[in-house]
Amino acid sequence: MERQEILEHARQVNAVVGLGGAMEPVEVVPAIARSWNRCAHDFGLDPVRDEPVVVLDSRELKERQGPLEHLRAIAQGEMATLYQQLAGSGFSVLLTDREGVVLDFLGDPTFTKTAAECGMVEGALWSERHQGTNGMGTCAIEQRPILVHHNEHFLSRNIGLTCSAAPIFDSEGGLLAVLDASSFSHMAQQHTLVLVNMSAQIIENRAFLCRFRDQYALRFHSRPELIGTLWEGVLALDEEGRILAANRSALFQFGYKKPADMVGLQLRDLFNTGMAALIGHKNLSWLNPVPLYEARQGNRFFGLMRPPEHHGPSAAAPARRAAPAAAVPGNPKVVQLEELQFGDPTMEYNVRCAKRVQDHDIPILLSGETGTGKEIFAQAIHYAHAGVNRPFVAVNCASIPETLIESELFGYKSGAFTGANREGRRGKILQANGGTLFLDEIGDMPVMLQARLLRVLEEREVIPLGGEIPIKVDLKLISATHRNLKELVAEGRFREDLYYRLQGITLTLPPLRERQDKRELIRHVLAMECGAREEAVLSEGALRQLEAYSWPGNIRQLRNVLRTALAMREGKEITVYDLLEEISRLTPGAQHAECTTEAAPLSSLETAERDAILHNLEKFRWNVTLAARHLDISRNTLYRKMKNLNIRINKEE
Repeated sequence: MERQEILEHARQVNAVVGLGGAMEPVEVVPAIARSWNRCAHDFGLDPVRDEPVVVLDSRELKERQGPLEHLRAIAQGEMATLYQQLAGSGFSVLLTDREGVVLDFLGDPTFTKTAAECGMVEGALWSERHQGTNGMGTCAIEQRPILVHHNEHFLSRNIGLTCSAAPIFDSEGGLLAVLDASSFSHMAQQHTLVLVNMSAQIIENRAFLCRFRDQYALRFHSRPELIGTLWEGVLALDEEGRILAANRSALFQFGYKKPADMVGLQLRDLFNTGMAALIGHKNLSWLNPVPLYEARQGNRFFGLMRPPEHHGPSAAAPARRAAPAAAVPGNPKVVQLEELQFGDPTMEYNVRCAKRVQDHDIPILLSGETGTGKEIFAQAIHYAHAGVNRPFVAVNCASIPETLIESELFGYKSGAFTGANREGRRGKILQANGGTLFLDEIGDMPVMLQARLLRVLEEREVIPLGGEIPIKVDLKLISATHRNLKELVAEGRFREDLYYRLQGITLTLPPLRERQDKRELIRHVLAMECGAREEAVLSEGALRQLEAYSWPGNIRQLRNVLRTALAMREGKEITVYDLLEEISRLTPGAQHAECTTEAAPLSSLETAERDAILHNLEKFRWNVTLAARHLDISRNTLYRKMKNLNIRINKEE
């Protein structure tokens, strides 16, 4: 670096912090200005100082790493994913503790040597006090995502760096660690900061779920397809429904500023349901996520309840979930393959192919969007092949933290690692012995475990963690994914040999919007929802609305909509008025009121009530939900009043 460049940068810094004499201060973002002032006035740093970077010895580093060992294990997989996303651009990915000590480092070969020279190594201390303004240290103080580019660094020796950093918080809202991506790039890349922040939130959410693995966890969002993503809200609950902790997304969705504001509240303080109802749904795979309604405003959410790990047979819980179908003699909860198609050519082909290979040792790969019924299809194949008395074990490769998936799949012996159960644990593969192993979202399996899985599939034996003697297994393998595995193979994120091992036969389940048997499928799902306890029919208008809807959440969303409609109806018939607003909403050209005049004359009180309702409907452009909310009555009550007062929105109801 040229001497002139160093001095010019120092003059700019001093001008901003009030030590620059007559020089006009340069414009910097507020966070950088605050950091420069801290460095100059609180820490007494000199921009031109060039002292060696403080690096902890191996003993001190281990002492730092120890308390965060669990977090580091969770973070390693996400750091590898982030590194792959930035590969080829000269970035390195770092994880520091809240005091700026580098705990883990994953470097681009083109940057590793240079990074070491500037002090980006494990054990290096990158706090503001020691390194001035920088991504890791400044993020730890500001406690928000931050980009520090070139001349925004305080120390002149660091002005060649570009650092993007994001905080990782614990369940109480305290700073736990910082995730950073740094390079000598000449571009201040905002998209890198976005990727880093998303990765940090994924790590934070996984750490949250692991922290409360022995408590109930309610995962929710207003959009069901976002459950299981970094945007999902998560509440840790005790058995009485008291909130023990909340993640950042949960705070945001309910408008709270810090976790302490939600801790101690009851579940019913937020939603119009209690623990008993949600726990009762946890074993019904197609009923998850279930619709929830905010207690205060009536806004709709979807929730998925995860039971405590130590409650019940948790290891096999995903496998034992009952399928919501009718029909095998002696077991009303088992689905037959024939019940999964009602005239759609693609589904007829899938069922025909599944029958032909069900008794052969041919792996099956199910492809399709989320909610298209891949697990139910897998269960149907299993019951046709092995019957109801052999195990069906389902593993969602995307929902299990990367630190746990190896022990979950392969099991472990007693004393295999710190925190292991004294009795050890049978893994999912051994649990499926003699039956079917269903690997859902196989595309999200960590690359490091794919080789072990391939070995198991090839040799039909498994060695638990901490064990030495292989155990023979006999199982049928069914996998599922909503991702394009060929693209993942091309990107180096999925092993090519495993891909071909899984692809004995590939069956694609069509999205609901493309199915040609949609009408019959809707009626079938309604019949399953009713069961033997009640009877319901769809009006022609409601059926047409359901057919016309795009169904981004597919069959899972359809089931939730019908379940809600059953609760909203007044008689046996489900009308347009009983459907959720996003489905029942009419086209602008049809949104008009038709007020009949053939009925009996209204009283003065009824006339006044009718006028008030019409006024509010017109005010909110015939949005019934908004009008009902403004009138402080339920949507169903408003529809009933409209019917009694001869107000019609659509004749085909």
